Order: sequence, then C-alpha cells, then structure tokens
Amino acid sequence: MVIFPNCKINLGLHITGKRPDGFHELETVFYPVQLKDILEVVTSTTQHFQSTGLDIPGNTESNLCLKAYHLLKQDFPDLPSVHMHLHKLIPMGAGLGGGSADGAFALRLLNEKYKLNITTQQLIEYAAKLGSDCPFFIINTACYATGRGEILTPINLDLSVYRFVLVHPGIHINTKWAFEQIQPDLPSRSIKEIIQLPIQDWKYYLSNDFELPIKQNYPAIEAIKLALYKDGAIYASMSGSGSVVFGIYPTNANIQLNKQLNYRIDII
Repeated sequence: MVIFPNCKINLGLHITGKRPDGFHELETVFYPVQLKDILEVVTSTTQHFQSTGLDIPGNTESNLCLKAYHLLKQDFPDLPSVHMHLHKLIPMGAGLGGGSADGAFALRLLNEKYKLNITTQQLIEYAAKLGSDCPFFIINTACYATGRGEILTPINLDLSVYRFVLVHPGIHINTKWAFEQIQPDLPSRSIKEIIQLPIQDWKYYLSNDFELPIKQNYPAIEAIKLALYKDGAIYASMSGSGSVVFGIYPTNANIQLNKQLNYRIDII
C-alpha cells in the first residue's frame, strides 16, 4: 500500500509562554500544502526500512515512520513485520513538518492496511507521542493550533483558489537555537482573529515570531520574502522556524522567481 504524506505551512506563529516541562506554548494556523513524500508499506518476513530521494540525516531507528510502527506494535502485537520504503521529496529542517507528516501518515497507513480499527481520536493520541506537529497530519485540514501545537481546532479556511510557492534556501536553522531567540509574550491580536481578515491584509497583521531573529542572522530569509512580494505574492512568510519561505499567489500569476533566486523553488 502506498500513501503520500504532504507538508504544511504555518500561517502566523506566536510564542506565547514557556511551560514547566521546557516546551513552549504557541499559537499558529497549520495549513496543508500538496508537496508530498511517498511512503510504501508491504508485509515482510523481516522488519526493514529503506529511504530514497533526499538524504535523511541521523540514525534510521529514529525515523518517525519506524517509530510509528513500533508504537502500534506495542498495542497490536499481531501486527506483522513490514518493509517500509520512504521516498523523500519534502526538504528537512525547513519548517514544513515533513518528518512529522511521514510519521502520522505511517500510523494512518498501518491502521488502514491491517484493519486495526483505530479511531481518529486514538490516531491523534498516538501521533502526539511521536511529536508536537504529528497530530495535525491525522486531521490534515486547516487548523488553529495551541499548546505545543497539538491542541487543534479545525477552521473554515480554503485557499484552493491560490498557488503556493515554496523557496528553500538550503539553510539549516537549529530549532533549539531559534526558540532561545524568542521572548514569549501574549500578542495583542490572536492569529485566529487575524486569519479571518481578507488575505490581502495578512501582510500587515499576520506574523511569525521567529522571522525577526532569524532574518537578522540569515539575511537570505528577508531577501527571499522581499523577492516573493516583488514577484506578485499576496502574502509571504517564513514557515515555522524556517528556513523555507512561502508565497501565496493568485492562480493566474506569472511567477518569475526562478529568474531571480538560485534556490530550490516548488510551485504548487
């Protein structure tokens, strides 16, 4: 069975507090974008994981697809050994949640393929054990997120009439360092309220707290954002803690960024 984990962007991101457990409280809107990895799972006599496409750093055993399998195996001991093949297309360390998507979609695929009859709410609970962003990919529709990002409220937001441009400058931004640059504060206006404004107004009110410290250390981020606006984007922002910067364009836009920027550019 094959499934196609998609990525997400953050529409606004505020760090609102520091928790006793060391994590941060935040608010954001997660929105699914159809840049996808490919995950195949087949029954096997031995447990095996293989990846192709973009190189995945780190130990294979730490991959969230495998962690998802072992998490379910604890509660479903009859789950057979599988061969997992992940073809990686979503850039990593980019603020797009690609790894989280892979883990969450692995849960969904295993549940469907082996008829485990796990409810959506139970899948969300399993996903939360994999990582803060993972529960979103179980719902996989526009959501207002709070807590560590795991408290999700679906919202009525449809951007299907627009095109998305994702620009990846190839910069790796350490998430721990990024959080250390932020002084948590309650915003004067909630993202949940701002997102209801016309999209043309978002550039004046919808912000990502990570952008200011990151662009000060990585000027390419600000340069990409300015290039997106100059090219005709209605709204542009960095996603998560970066380093991908995205632009939202009218459907009929004549996008010319590839003539201006020597970076990876995905147009969706």
